Amino acid sequence: MAKEILIKPIISEKSEQLSENKGQYSFVVAKKANKIEIKNAVSSIYNVNVASVNTLNMPSKSKVRNTRTGVQKGRVSGYKKAVVTVEKGEEIDFFGDI
Repeated sequence: MAKEILIKPIISEKSEQLSENKGQYSFVVAKKANKIEIKNAVSSIYNVNVASVNTLNMPSKSKVRNTRTGVQKGRVSGYKKAVVTVEKGEEIDFFGDI
């Protein structure tokens, strides 16, 4: 159940700065997941105590690409993002399994 709620972690420059400075980690989550389900999923998978959860609905974006055959138009689908703050002194190691 927890694996269905957390789809994948977001690893970018901004999310790395948040994790180092404030102890906040970003995840792509299921669209119908609420804050309580996200909190329980993160605490069960990563064995950390979650202080708070903030969610954002990221809108879809249109993309245009110029190719040899012409202009191709499309959309990148929207998703739900969760920013999870863990308790002080705890951290999540995404690359520990590698």
